[in-house]
Amino acid sequence: MGSKNIDFPANLEYQSGFGNHFSSEAITGALPESQNSPLVCPYGLYAEQISGTAFTAPRKLNQRSWLYRVKPSVTHDPFKPRVPSHEKLVSEFNQSNSSANPTQLRWKPVEIPDTPTDFIDGLYTVCGAGSSYLRHGFAIHMYTANKSMDNCAFCNADGDFLIVPQKGRLWITTECGRLQVSPGEIVVLPQGFRFVVDLPDGPSRGYVAEIFGTHFQLPDLGPIGANGLAASRDFLVPTAWFEDSPRPGYTIVQKFGGELFTAKQDFSPFNVVAWHGNYAPFKYELSKFCPYNTVLFDHSDPSINTVLTAPTDKPGVALLDFVVFPPRWLVAEHTFRPPYYHRNCMSEFMGLIHGGYEAKADGFLPGGASLHSCMTPHGPDTKTYELWTKSVVPFVSQATIALGNEAGPQRIADTMAFMFESCLIPRICPWALESPSIDPDYYQCWIGLKSHFTCELTNRELQNGYNQAN
Repeated sequence: MGSKNIDFPANLEYQSGFGNHFSSEAITGALPESQNSPLVCPYGLYAEQISGTAFTAPRKLNQRSWLYRVKPSVTHDPFKPRVPSHEKLVSEFNQSNSSANPTQLRWKPVEIPDTPTDFIDGLYTVCGAGSSYLRHGFAIHMYTANKSMDNCAFCNADGDFLIVPQKGRLWITTECGRLQVSPGEIVVLPQGFRFVVDLPDGPSRGYVAEIFGTHFQLPDLGPIGANGLAASRDFLVPTAWFEDSPRPGYTIVQKFGGELFTAKQDFSPFNVVAWHGNYAPFKYELSKFCPYNTVLFDHSDPSINTVLTAPTDKPGVALLDFVVFPPRWLVAEHTFRPPYYHRNCMSEFMGLIHGGYEAKADGFLPGGASLHSCMTPHGPDTKTYELWTKSVVPFVSQATIALGNEAGPQRIADTMAFMFESCLIPRICPWALESPSIDPDYYQCWIGLKSHFTCELTNRELQNGYNQAN
């Protein structure tokens, strides 16, 4: 079960930059000059604006694009609830559909289904918080699929999708053009855009973060300065591409409040001949991320690896951060180099695209996931702790220099892990807790941690010390 016969060129052309004002036309002269909505558009096209923010949002935050299309998107039959419904998509998190659970959770990779399953049907919610209706919150989904979407397009009216493919390429057609997204890349499909996911490699699996009421932006760099982390120029936006042919019975599938609705039309939604604006889908290759790290002692906080952030009104607090842990050098002296043991006011959902993860010697597999919710303790497993403290280092190349009894500079290689981190406490869907892929023994990876306390003071000496102090 692979893709249907589609024509994607080997090397698509893209526009580069994050948050730029882009202009693209598939036919020269299709963009109107000097205005957005002339009385008659070039080539008889219709002008249509898509707004990602309120009209009155400050200019620096305002996001919108103008699309010039063969027929406007309004030309369709009324929406009706999709039959069959999709019971595993959630956008309103409450006690009726999800539960709180502070336990450390981990899932093994989910198997690709045997029955024909496209991106829409293969999408299911793991956890989330808030409400798409109230325009504040997030949802974390995963997907497993084995066939391309056929004669239908998906539109998410609830929020932005950030898709992290782990297995199999995605060929994504949007109203702004086409994107090819491979494992090791991410793609952001903003709220309201219609898109199709084709699977050129057949079976596909990955992760999706959805945010309600805001959009992703680049994090401020602060003392880092003007450069580093994700560079604006490495974000790629599609160029205009269109199809203008009859498509009888074409279906628009719209996600609205977590429910799916369908509407029929007789033409392709990808009939945009030209467009301009700053609201558009984009992709990014994670290998281009420029990581920063300590060069003397101690372990940096994971926030230093933020690729994209969706901010809240509270400075420095994210509705959702997308953080990546790529190959990099470790050089800190006299330092336990893996992530430290930790309890966090934020909640952390982790995934692994390929390779291993430095804090988990066993059990955390590509395509799997873990969730450490607000103030739930977590950190390196027993095996990792013992290996690193004995300088028998996993997942890295051999030390290039010996520093006394310590390991020298080491390179973490062949890995790409990531984290979705949120200030909100996630509620977990029942099918995620009941999944056969959940690891019921995850907690045992820490049970073997033993005391290495070496103080030989007796209880009497400890009591005398206490009495003298008081």
